[in-house]
Amino acid sequence: MLHLLLTALLFVESLKDVESSPIQEAKTAQPDDWFSRLLKYMNSNPETLEELLNKKYAVWEGDMILSTDRNAVESTWPTLEIPYIISPELESRTDDILSAMAMVSEHTCVSFHKRASETNYLHFKSSKGCASYVGFIGGEQPVFVASQCIVGNIVHEILHALGFHHEHTRTDREQYITILTSNIITGMERNFKKRQGQTFNLGYDIGSIMHYGSGFFSANGLPTIVPLKDVKDMGQRVKMTKMDTERVRHLYNCGASGKEIKIEGSGEKEEDVLRYEDHVSASKPEDHKPTAASPSA
Repeated sequence: MLHLLLTALLFVESLKDVESSPIQEAKTAQPDDWFSRLLKYMNSNPETLEELLNKKYAVWEGDMILSTDRNAVESTWPTLEIPYIISPELESRTDDILSAMAMVSEHTCVSFHKRASETNYLHFKSSKGCASYVGFIGGEQPVFVASQCIVGNIVHEILHALGFHHEHTRTDREQYITILTSNIITGMERNFKKRQGQTFNLGYDIGSIMHYGSGFFSANGLPTIVPLKDVKDMGQRVKMTKMDTERVRHLYNCGASGKEIKIEGSGEKEEDVLRYEDHVSASKPEDHKPTAASPSA
């Protein structure tokens, strides 16, 4: 805890030095003021903490751990039945982790089961923030879960592990959002760069569980991302949207699995499809346990 508080203090002192700005005011504010702001930031944006606080791993965009093997990055898992283990220190978070895996598998062909002797598996570990590698790397693959990480944050990290990047880095983002670089913590601007990637011809999803929130990496409490249209769910970590689900199904060829998504209503009108997310909520562990793997043939 002491290390965390000292790091937080250094974080405040490293904010951009701009005269007569909210940042300058933060530097001269009473300790209770900046400490409250830090606590609020840490609780609201746990996916940024691994990069800000943990120097053990090379981290990109807050929660994406860089692999030393470039050929392994962004590859898909070789199986639809992914083994996992949960570290003893996360025993109290077991229900949240199971709920997160259940949300991912509920409407896709990807399932999760406790590791037996498999070589490749997800290992949920405790850390300062929420973080994961992007895509399959082989062997023991850590997914980091901090105390601040809610079910939706864990879903976000699992989707990174399956091979997905942040939605705000899409090359077509200017049609939907504006990045306010003047509000970004110095040195963190790279986390807002656009990246080439597979979109499966699916539209930009500002409500995606993989999209940054407005305050990510803010140096002054002001937005770093603003939507061009009035939206309330940018950066939400409550549920996967229909397009989040569709991307998993496309990447892992779920269409051939026979497991179809059923949407209330005709499904023919665009508004029916877009409102699908209203029917997908965070699953309770007693309602949706991760699907066990079938025995190998």
